Amino acid sequence: MMQTGWLIYSKKDAKENASFINWFIKEAQNQNINLHLVLRENLEIGIIDNAHICHLNKRSIKLPDLAIIRTIEPLLNLHLETLGVKVFNSSMVSRICNNKALTHSMIHRLDIPMVDTLFLHGKNLTKHAPMNFPFVLKDAKSRGGAHVHLITNPSEWHEKITRYSYSNLIIQSSNVQYGKDLRVFVVGNKIIGAVLRESSTDFRANYKLGGSATWYELTHSEKETINKIINHFDFGMVGIDFLINLDGKLLFNEIEDVVGSRILSAVSNKNIIHEYITHIKKYSSQTL
Repeated sequence: MMQTGWLIYSKKDAKENASFINWFIKEAQNQNINLHLVLRENLEIGIIDNAHICHLNKRSIKLPDLAIIRTIEPLLNLHLETLGVKVFNSSMVSRICNNKALTHSMIHRLDIPMVDTLFLHGKNLTKHAPMNFPFVLKDAKSRGGAHVHLITNPSEWHEKITRYSYSNLIIQSSNVQYGKDLRVFVVGNKIIGAVLRESSTDFRANYKLGGSATWYELTHSEKETINKIINHFDFGMVGIDFLINLDGKLLFNEIEDVVGSRILSAVSNKNIIHEYITHIKKYSSQTL
């Protein structure tokens, strides 16, 4: 029996990722999943008459067997799960990985190296910086390199106190190699590949910010570290990012929930969407 699925995007992101969406739908069709694009703006969720509801275009509709959610809204993941839809990534993964403080707290329990990290709220910041300069300040919900700042002096710190007064923040030591990080692509419990991102013009190495990307062969020790993380979560498809210390060792940085594959496709012939749909097919079929 053919499974049905929703691929959920915001209207803006759907327009920007049209070819990626078509790739998703084609790979799903090849594996007997009827996957449809659904715009988040057209979904209405909530509780009416003491029952969870999900309306599409203001109408009740038969829910799909599964949903691939490409928006950052853990409540949506949780709501669809409550209604019996198999969701990728799960609400647990979405909730933790879209909050950098929660992610670091969780990963620390696995005894994985990371830079010194403080969890703060903007309303509690004072004129006295909580760490020796330079350090990195991030909005706990930032992604793609946005709202990430290298703070090098008191003047820059004072400016950010006002700018982020209503945000949950993390502040991290910058004792790492600037403009360099490693993204590891994961589907389920499988490492698909790793890409080294580098920038000669920015302390951030994000590809979208102009950084370069090259294929990276993980060592056995690095794979062991990554597998500690993989075995602790129930991932669909994610990117696990590492900083690199001055001795060339990996330091955990973050987990990208709604991860793209542009840089992986640029440096390899890996078909990560085929791998993802295969994982979804196998995992969702177990509960039908």
